[in-house]
Formats: sequence, C-alpha cells, structure tokens
Amino acid sequence: MSILLWVVAPYVALTLFVLGHLWRYRYDKFGWTTRSSQMYESRLLRIGSPLFHFGILVVLLGHIGGLVIPKSWTEAVGVSEAAYHVVAVVLGTIAGIATLGGLAILIYRRRTVGPVFTATTRNDKLMYAVLGITIVLGLAATVAANILGGGYDYRTTISPWFRSIFFFRPEPALMAGAPPLFQLHALSALVLFAIWPFTRLVHMLTAPIGYLTRPYVVYRSRDEQPTGTRPPRRGWEPSR
Repeated sequence: MSILLWVVAPYVALTLFVLGHLWRYRYDKFGWTTRSSQMYESRLLRIGSPLFHFGILVVLLGHIGGLVIPKSWTEAVGVSEAAYHVVAVVLGTIAGIATLGGLAILIYRRRTVGPVFTATTRNDKLMYAVLGITIVLGLAATVAANILGGGYDYRTTISPWFRSIFFFRPEPALMAGAPPLFQLHALSALVLFAIWPFTRLVHMLTAPIGYLTRPYVVYRSRDEQPTGTRPPRRGWEPSR
C-alpha cells in the first residue's frame, strides 16, 4: 500500500499532468480558457476572485519554499527552524483562510446566480470539490499540527519525499510516517494534479504575452446620416 500511494500514485498524477496539458493544447486550444462568467455577475466576483487568487498565490509560494528548498539551505543563510516555523504557520494560516473564504464566495456565486450556474460544467463541479477538499485538508493539517498540537516539522519527512519523486529515487517510508491529515492533503493534491489539465485550471499555466506584440485593433465610427446623394454602403470601408 505504501508503494502504491507514495510511489505509483505520484508518477501517475505527474504523467497525467504533463501529457494531459500537451493533449489539451494540441486538440483543445479554443477551450484553453478560464471560461469567464464576469458578464453574468461581477459584485461577488470582485470580492471572491482577488481573495482566492492572492491567497492561493501565497499558499503556492509557501509550498515551493517548504517542499522544494531543503531545510539545510535556509539554515545555511541564517534562518533558524523556529523563525521559519513561525513565519510559515502564520502566513500559511492567513493565506489558507483567505483562499478558502474566496473559494467559498466563488462557489456560492456559481450556485446562486442562475446564468453562472447554467454555464457550470461537470468538470467545474469536480474541480471545485477536489480543490476545496485539498485546501481544507491543508489548512486543517496546519492548524491541528502546529497550532493546536505540539508542532510537526514536515521538512524532515514530506519535503524529502517530494524531492525524491523528481530525482527518481522515491522514498515512500518518509511519507508513510507522516500524520494522517498531511497524508490526506498530499493524496488530494495528487488527485487535483491528475485532473488539472482537463479543467479550467489550465489558465494558470498561460500568460497573455502575445498581447504585447499584436497589432492594435482599429475601431472606426460610421456617420449616422449620409453626407451626399449616394446611399451609404453596407459593411466596413477600407482604412486609409
């Protein structure tokens, strides 16, 4: 079971993540979008979207710092374990609450605003469910272990396991000894990465760089009244 959960499942999720994005970009370029629903409702969106996106950005940066950067590196530059622990727990908890609050607003908006709910697909519902479960489990693990409990240094177990996957030297025993909430959080994250390419989350991997070099879009007005005896032509006239 340990091999299945902490060796096989991560590689399956990574394979689906990479190949799924390549497939999606090759065969569904027009579907590679956020499928924005701002035209249907903007009041709740103006609150929930920034709250969720800024929160998830801090959460993402925190995960990169905690999982990718070894503990020895931060200690080498003078960041003690106690200082790192305090900053990670405080910022992680605040960012997690903001992310969860923003997601709750977006889900409420999607469920209660008729046109937005009509435009919601099954993939959207699955994505919201898995994303919500992942955030809740991550926040619960942080609070239970580091605020209510005696603390847990995941950089000695979960982080080395995470890096071992990419070095193709997986160490499942490190993850097998982690607290259950951290294990569930990791498993839900693997499910999220597996379905990622087939949802609107693909927009996170794109940036509108083409807008910097594309030509201007020219709009021309038409006179409401004809200026001569000739009747006005239908359609656009060539620009000069």
